[in-house]
Amino acid sequence: MIAAIKKEIFLRKEELENKNLKSLYFGGGTPSILKVDELQSIVDEVLKYFSFDSNIEITLEANPDDLDKNFLKDLSHTPFNRLSIGTQSFFDEDLKMMNRAHNSGEAESSIKRAQDFGFENISIDLIYGSSTSNFEIWKKNLRKTIELQVPHVSSYALTVEPKTALNTWISQGKIAAPKEAEQHQEFFYMTDFLKDHGFDHYEISNFGKPGFHSKHNSAYWKYEEYLGIGPSAHSYNGRNERSWNIANNQLYINSLNQNKLANETEILSEKDQFNEMLMIGLRTIWGVNLFSLKEKFSAELLEYFQSEIRTKVEDGLLKIENDHLTIPEKHWFLADGIASDLFIV
Repeated sequence: MIAAIKKEIFLRKEELENKNLKSLYFGGGTPSILKVDELQSIVDEVLKYFSFDSNIEITLEANPDDLDKNFLKDLSHTPFNRLSIGTQSFFDEDLKMMNRAHNSGEAESSIKRAQDFGFENISIDLIYGSSTSNFEIWKKNLRKTIELQVPHVSSYALTVEPKTALNTWISQGKIAAPKEAEQHQEFFYMTDFLKDHGFDHYEISNFGKPGFHSKHNSAYWKYEEYLGIGPSAHSYNGRNERSWNIANNQLYINSLNQNKLANETEILSEKDQFNEMLMIGLRTIWGVNLFSLKEKFSAELLEYFQSEIRTKVEDGLLKIENDHLTIPEKHWFLADGIASDLFIV
């Protein structure tokens, strides 16, 4: 797999116009199962064809149970400077229900160990609205986050996907389904609580202290180009083209062994681009740059857009400030619905 990833980097080295990288992100699975020297070898491969910005953010997604002392010691001697830890919860009942391999003790100790080895830029994932949790447990999860001095949080409501163990357990009556009203309550409590402790709520599901916003994810939300390497990875050229790699590991490796890319490409229509900019931008504090819309899209499309947003602005679901269209934070839980109402079909 590592050899195939390196081959793909070589074959696609000309795709990014900007050769000076501001972010390098190892995720989309569990890259922390690799040895540190294997991770470093991929970084070295990237450096053959790209340069690193002096303030580059290099992130490793990791499970708490992978972050043992020896791994962190070795990782501290590499360019990796940010960890995204799949904590999910600091309570065992939550973790068992989510089928996580780690326990609550490892969730906490992995963060402390990482800090002991000099990793200050740490993000953790937290899940709210779980049927094994309640409002008081959620408060304790957030207080533990502050106690551990974690500077970035990505937090998501528990969702039930088809053909999952969770969906089966709910259908069999073994556990209760998530309650939307409770998820709303926990979301807005989290928003106020983290802001009171110095976090910026800069995207619906993301909170960061000043200087600790995710550069990588911010590039997605600001519609910048990015190159995704590896099975299932997605790429975007910053204009009208998206591509994605095949998900099957063996087919991915076999294709690269033959010096062939295993991906598909989609050309985005004007309507597709417009809808994506709305969907992504309205999830953030930056919103949608109306000046950019005027430069990029036809007068006919913009005329329709102006008529559609008028009522929502009057109703307070949208606001316009400094040539940017945003959703007031109190309505962020409705953001996907608000954005989809504005889509061009």
